[in-house]
Amino acid sequence: MPEAKGPLDGVRVLDLCEFIFGPYATQVLGDLGADVIKVENPGGDRQRGGTKFAKNENMGSIFMSLNRNKRSVIMDLKTDEGRERLKKLIPTAQVFIHNVREDAMARLGFSYEEVKALNPSIVYVHCVGYGSDGPYAGRQAFDDLVQAASGTADLLPKVDGNPDMRLMPSFVADKVSSMHALWATLAALYHQKATGEGQHVEVPMFESFTSFMLVEHLYGETFEPPVGKMGHTPALAYDRRPLKCKDGWICIQPVSRAASAKFLELGGIPNAYESDRFVNAPKGGKVAVYYEMLREAAAAHTVDDWMRLGDENRIPIMRANTLDGVLDDPHMKAVDFFQVREHPSEGKWRAMKPPVKFSKTPATIRREPPLPGQDGDEIG
Repeated sequence: MPEAKGPLDGVRVLDLCEFIFGPYATQVLGDLGADVIKVENPGGDRQRGGTKFAKNENMGSIFMSLNRNKRSVIMDLKTDEGRERLKKLIPTAQVFIHNVREDAMARLGFSYEEVKALNPSIVYVHCVGYGSDGPYAGRQAFDDLVQAASGTADLLPKVDGNPDMRLMPSFVADKVSSMHALWATLAALYHQKATGEGQHVEVPMFESFTSFMLVEHLYGETFEPPVGKMGHTPALAYDRRPLKCKDGWICIQPVSRAASAKFLELGGIPNAYESDRFVNAPKGGKVAVYYEMLREAAAAHTVDDWMRLGDENRIPIMRANTLDGVLDDPHMKAVDFFQVREHPSEGKWRAMKPPVKFSKTPATIRREPPLPGQDGDEIG
């Protein structure tokens, strides 16, 4: 049988993105079968270096995680030669995506109108910091800035009472905004396929991430006039955290009072809701007693025991892995999620398997992250 190809087989993407917002989206396009041509300036994507966790200067750990299934070509767009090379590629592509400021791209000669003149059906995706209709348009944007502007830095203070604003310990705004760029590109490709029309697609990081974060946290302000405060109370509960057991940690999510009672019973606290300490807790104190009992019950068994007991009793329980522990998670091992592969210059490296499964058009890893410009001769 012929080898199954990804759903985007036949789609060519010209990728002029750096850092995380953009490259994460184009990597997924590549996983889905697109031919992603990474156009780099002579210095290369700035995410290539700047980390001590690398084997070689141009192939840093984050770059490796964001740039598989891409071909790399070096083009100096500040020169006539570089611009002409890119112009020759534009008619061959279905998608042109970048995260360069609009004015800078126009100076190089690759604004939407100029690219459209070379390929009227092109899907032109611009990953920006802030929407072009607002007063922040054109300002520089990075993950920290967008986390701060979106209200995200105000979440942890609502959890632990420490009033200092803090950022989430992940480049979550970059990654979430990349997923918005991904679905926007796919939607525009669908329109292109149906009509033959191209279009300009603007993906603003501030608006994209804020819409993601406020799904639950808009809360009382969902209605006008407001019916309560912002900040989803259950999501911000101080005790919404893993529980320590004999040899590690677990997380539980009882779906009913009966499930909670069964968990407590399995942990050595039978009839918990009828117990004296719960029934006679001071006014407003039953929640604190409940979480105290959960912590006591969790300590009665090992992680593996709780995983088995949860499955047997239909109680949602999951091991809480450390960062290192995720690599050894038995489910991840069984699905071959962390795949050790051979890179032509970096040797063995660990890739994360595309997580979505297609029965007819599988997502695959076909190319290792490219060296700077390694595919220039092949691409032209």
